[in-house]
This record gives sequence, C-alpha cells and structure tokens, in this order.
Amino acid sequence: MHTDLYKILQDVKENRISVEEASSMIRTEPLASLDYATIDLQRKNRQGVGEVIYGAGKTSEQIIGIVKKMRENTKDGILITRLSKDSANAVKEALSDEFSYYEEARIGIVGEFKKPDGIGTIVIVTAGTSDIPVAREAEMTARFLGNEVEFICDVGVAGIHRLLSRVEILSKASVVIAIAGMEGALASVVGGLVDCPVIAVPTSVGYGASFEGLSALLSMLNSCASGVTVVNIDNGFGAGYNASLINHMGK
Repeated sequence: MHTDLYKILQDVKENRISVEEASSMIRTEPLASLDYATIDLQRKNRQGVGEVIYGAGKTSEQIIGIVKKMRENTKDGILITRLSKDSANAVKEALSDEFSYYEEARIGIVGEFKKPDGIGTIVIVTAGTSDIPVAREAEMTARFLGNEVEFICDVGVAGIHRLLSRVEILSKASVVIAIAGMEGALASVVGGLVDCPVIAVPTSVGYGASFEGLSALLSMLNSCASGVTVVNIDNGFGAGYNASLINHMGK
C-alpha cells in the first residue's frame, strides 16, 4: 500500500505539484500534545493509515479530546477499538452524526469508511458462535481500511463438513482470517485448504484447560500448515489490520 508521503513524492516527480507545495504538505507538525496523550499526526504519511485509538482504559473525556484534536488535522475517518457502550454514548453525544458504534465489535468510527480498493476479498471464518465478537472486530477493522469482507461463522472442526461446504468461498479469498478458541484447530485445517495467507486469531473461549486462549495460541503457533501466521489472543483488530495490508499489496 502506497503511503501519503509516497504519493506526494510521486506527484512531484510527475510535475502534478511543485516542490514548494510538497514541502508545505510534508511540513505538518508531526505531533499534537494533550495533557494525557501525544498524538502522531504523520502516521498516515509513514504507514498509509492514521493513528487508531485504543479505547479500553481511557475515559470518555480523553477519547473525545483525542478525537477532536485529530479532527483538527485530518478529515479522514478515525477508528476507535475496544470501546465500551457507555463511552460510545458519550462520544456520540459529543460528535453527533459523525460517529457510529458497532457494539458487538466494540468499535467506534468517526467519519466515513474508506471505499473498498483492495486486490481481492478478505474471508473471516470462526470456529464457533462464541468467537463472533472477536471476528466482528476484525471485520469492522478490515472494512474501515477499505476491504471487501466475507463472513463465515460456526464452522469449527467438531463438524468439519460445515467448513468443507464453504470451500468455494474460501478458495476465492486473497486473505483468510481464521478465528477459534478451545483447541484452535480451525487455523490448521483452513491453512491446508487455501492457497493464500491465513491469519490465525486465538480467542479466550473454552473451558479451564484452554487457559483463556493460551491453548489455542500455542496450537496455532505449532500449526503444520504452511502460510499460517498468528496474532495475539482476542486480537481481532491486529488480524483485520494485517489482512488489509496483504490485501493492498501493490496498490
């Protein structure tokens, strides 16, 4: 994915903008400081995506303050993860129609989704219904970043015929996100069925010996299927973000 900085330099090279115009665009103050946060205003220039707000542990007032400071410097959409319903209500009251909240995913979005412009489709597949909240976080993250997403739920290995009935959808994916708790076997099975990267997400779903997702994490790390990589326990955001990077390679 080409960053804003790359595009600015490309515009200079092809004489669409002057060196002076480019210098003015790049010279934006790199940081904005609040009493409780230091905001990276040039992250999009470097990485192609602006700073994402992690909502857990922050007060509603802090989240609102960060959003307002970011909005002073960009009109791009802002993603807020792990946002509680109470904080979402406060943000909604402060920002009015600019804000949307997706409770199951615990995600808030200020502004608009990016128009889909990836090279293909990200397919998200869960082992069980209990894994859906993490899957929704991955889904909303990927959609926010400009990706088409297909969603398949409750097709774990306890009834593997359910997964096999969806092979046609899986085979068309540019990236698959496989989400599972318990023993975490779904990622290995999916990895053996597809020819694209698989991002495995262990969830904290399961009985005592699952150790709140550690068993699934270790199983996924030990997968014998080629092309499987693993993010942290319950990290739907990380999976969605990395899937988007893959789905925008060459863009």
